[in-house]
Amino acid sequence: MKALFSLIMLVFTLVPIAFADDLNDIQLTDFKSNKAISLAKFDKSKPTYLKLWATWCQPCMAQMPHFQKLHETYGEKINIIAVNININEEMKYIDDVITKFGLTMPVLLDNEGQLSEALGLVGTPFSVLINTNNDVVYTTHESDELLDTFIAKLAKGETLASKSDDMLSEQAKQKIIAPWQTGNHTLFFTATWCDWYLKDSRPKMANDCKDIQSAITKKFQQSGDKSWHGFVNHLWTEDKALTDFIALYQLGFPFNIDNNGVLFTHFNIRNIPTIIHIENGKVVEKITGDEIKQLLAK
Repeated sequence: MKALFSLIMLVFTLVPIAFADDLNDIQLTDFKSNKAISLAKFDKSKPTYLKLWATWCQPCMAQMPHFQKLHETYGEKINIIAVNININEEMKYIDDVITKFGLTMPVLLDNEGQLSEALGLVGTPFSVLINTNNDVVYTTHESDELLDTFIAKLAKGETLASKSDDMLSEQAKQKIIAPWQTGNHTLFFTATWCDWYLKDSRPKMANDCKDIQSAITKKFQQSGDKSWHGFVNHLWTEDKALTDFIALYQLGFPFNIDNNGVLFTHFNIRNIPTIIHIENGKVVEKITGDEIKQLLAK
């Protein structure tokens, strides 16, 4: 599975990505003030560079010095903004990264995953360039000369052509959500990579993933409840990764990749693993981490 990670990232850089027409109304959170903020608050006369990242993402950390250098070089001419995706995060880790790399650009939190979903995020780090017409003109997972070239063009006042891709329609999103808006369900949210990718950066989280995923099928069988369904996070994940994951943990109930992160966003899943219980279409319980371990120990 680990060997596939680099290949997955390469494939994802080539896959068409869906974008929202207007990102300005999506509510984010300013890390320093903990107040609501949106991209509309930034200077509309300037183009914008968003970097979506996570503290446990190793390539993100490798790119931070370059990111800060770009801000020092172009910060007067471009809105350069760090957007933490806030999945399996702790605020102290974000503060540590800001201090370690001397980040001076605004740091925002995508607490509900709406911006990530709108941009079609499939993996971090993810750089997005937006022109003054609010068009997404370039995206990449790399931090290289090509990114520098596009940023320099925007800084010189070039608009660049819009990156036109078919976005996941609202109707398509509602079709994904609809099965869980009626009846009773137990949904288990996790990721195919949380047990090994977080092993060094977040060992407790990685161990929790391993322990919970190893025991979850037994709990399902004990419950006698046939309404269980599992979803793995779509970031860095393709069909083979899911197949290997199911086999590794001998998972006994249906699992799917969450298409474009729609369900993670709809149910505001910010920690992995998470279990939610739905009764008559309404979420009545959401548990994660140690709470799940306690449940599995009963």
